[in-house]
Amino acid sequence: MSDTTAAPEVRAADPPPVPRAGRNEWLLLTFTGSTNIGDAITRVALPLLAVRLTSSPALIALVAVLLTLPWLMTALHVGVFVDRKNRRSLMVGAEAARMVAIGALLLAYLAGQLSLPVIYVVAVVLGVAEVVAVTAGASIIPAAIPKSRWQTAVARITAVEYLSNGFVGAPIGGFLVAAGVGLALLSTTGIYVLGAVLLALLVGNFTVTPTKERRPMHEEIREGIGFLWRHTLLRTMALLIAAMAGCWAAWIAILPGYAVSGPLHLSEREYGFVLTALGAGGITGTLIVGPINRFLGRRWSMFADIIGTMALVAVPTLAPARPSSAVAVGIAAFAAGLGGTMWTVNSRVIYQTLVPSELLGRFSAASRLVGWGTAPIAAALAGVLATTLGYRAAFGVFALICVGLAVPFLRVVTPAALAEVDRLSATPDGEK
Repeated sequence: MSDTTAAPEVRAADPPPVPRAGRNEWLLLTFTGSTNIGDAITRVALPLLAVRLTSSPALIALVAVLLTLPWLMTALHVGVFVDRKNRRSLMVGAEAARMVAIGALLLAYLAGQLSLPVIYVVAVVLGVAEVVAVTAGASIIPAAIPKSRWQTAVARITAVEYLSNGFVGAPIGGFLVAAGVGLALLSTTGIYVLGAVLLALLVGNFTVTPTKERRPMHEEIREGIGFLWRHTLLRTMALLIAAMAGCWAAWIAILPGYAVSGPLHLSEREYGFVLTALGAGGITGTLIVGPINRFLGRRWSMFADIIGTMALVAVPTLAPARPSSAVAVGIAAFAAGLGGTMWTVNSRVIYQTLVPSELLGRFSAASRLVGWGTAPIAAALAGVLATTLGYRAAFGVFALICVGLAVPFLRVVTPAALAEVDRLSATPDGEK
């Protein structure tokens, strides 16, 4: 495609040099590890609590729908706030909101008032907090870490995300819920308190100085969407993520019912360990993404995500409905985690290279609205399909979606487009 890199030279507002960048990098790594363990525990705990209250796949899947719905409803406005306000303060606020939500869930449990509506409300609060934290977190890196360290830092942060969220957090979540809901929720509350403290220790200026006068919110939102839509490479990446994120959301939404109360008949602890395969694949991906990029190029490194996502939803479609199929499901999750990490590392470097710092919040929000906005829709659809047609049909629909992703990827994510990204990322800090 001739306009793959048709956007103008976009590094117009690189951030100033970062003070004590090594300290910031380690603080962000530690924060990422702790808060993702908390997120993993809640993502395991909430659906498993719902499983205790209902056997309906649709009602269980609604937890995943509400956790992701805020991306569709609030992402664009959050993006504007991220570009206007102190990004660290927004992340601290998100940690506080998570702490309050989980604390309220703990009180409801201890008082014997736990119900599906309570779980759903907590899921919504956690979802909004995630939109704020992820959008601000993706935008804070240029102000916290020097440009020469971006790829290394992003690879490390991504590795910690998968290590904490999947490999460590998922089995811990399953174990804690099995050991006691109160213990799981109390532990998670403490983790979010620690996250807020770590963020407070970051050094630097995390409020972007605008290069032009602030305008009405709707105009700034339009600017972020316009930047994404005019750039063919970035737009296509967002649309591909929309399809893959939908498949992941569907898998996550109906897997608890499929694995625990459905055909696999796993215990809560065993379900948590199946999820570790996703994290193990993610960790492996961060270890090999550098060599794969060097020997095969970013293009094939990113293409692995399409293959892994296809395996994620195809294996439950094809595997026999018996407990032994958990091994195959775990292997597919490993492949998905592997590909997902390599896409994440490369896409973050691409975004941070091509998008001006003052636009990162709005761009991140717009791209995630397109990319992740399908998640609640896909999760709801998967729940309905699993209820009416069965788990195999539900997974199969999303497997078919994956089949068509290779063609647009290969047509747009070309070697020439990615070579231009590498050229821009190789320039020193502050150079256009």
